[in-house]
Amino acid sequence: MKTTKTMKKRAILFMTATLLLVSAGCGKTQGGNGTGQGSGESEYADSLEVLNTVVKVYGEDELFAMYGGDQANAVMDAPGKFDISKTDELDFTLGLPQEQFSSLEDAASMVHMMNANTFTGAVYRLKDGTDMDAFADAVKSNLLARQWVCGQPDTILIINVDGRYVITAFGVAEMIEIFKNHALETLTGAQVMVEAPVI
Repeated sequence: MKTTKTMKKRAILFMTATLLLVSAGCGKTQGGNGTGQGSGESEYADSLEVLNTVVKVYGEDELFAMYGGDQANAVMDAPGKFDISKTDELDFTLGLPQEQFSSLEDAASMVHMMNANTFTGAVYRLKDGTDMDAFADAVKSNLLARQWVCGQPDTILIINVDGRYVITAFGVAEMIEIFKNHALETLTGAQVMVEAPVI
C-alpha cells in the first residue's frame, strides 16, 4: 500500500515536470494606488493569496485543469507559490524578462495543464519603489517578442493590485476575459494596466 502511494506521488511529480517543460513551449475596480511606484502595505499576505482570491470565485464551468508554482514545487489543480530564484523558469514559463527579476519579493502562478499558451497567469509582489509602469511595459515587450510554439495566445493582460502586486496573464481571449473580470471584481484596488492582442 505504501509502495503504491509512493509510486503515485513519483508519477505525479514526473508528469508535472514533463508537462512544465512541454507546456511552456506549447502549450469590478475599487480604486487603487495608480500605476506608478509600488509602495505601502497591502491587505494581501503574498502573491499566492492574491491568485487564490481570484480562483476561488471561478464557477465550476470556468475552471480548467491547471498546475501552479515552479517545477520543483508544482501543485496540481490549484495556483502555487513560485520560487523567484528559479530565474530561467520565470522567463521561460511566465514570460518575465530578466531585467525585472530583481524587482520581485515573491510570486505565484497558475498554468493550463495541457497548453501554457491557452492560459498562463502569475502574480508578483514588487519591492518598494519599483516602477510599476516600467515593469508592465517590460513584461508586455518580452511577451510580444516571443516565438510562440503550438499556437500563440490571443491576449496579454496586466493588472495592478493595490500598488504592491502585479498580475500578468496571457492566453485565449475568453479565458483572459473571465480571469480579468474575476480579478477586478474580487481584488481591492485592481486596475487594468495593459490589455493587448498578441500580434
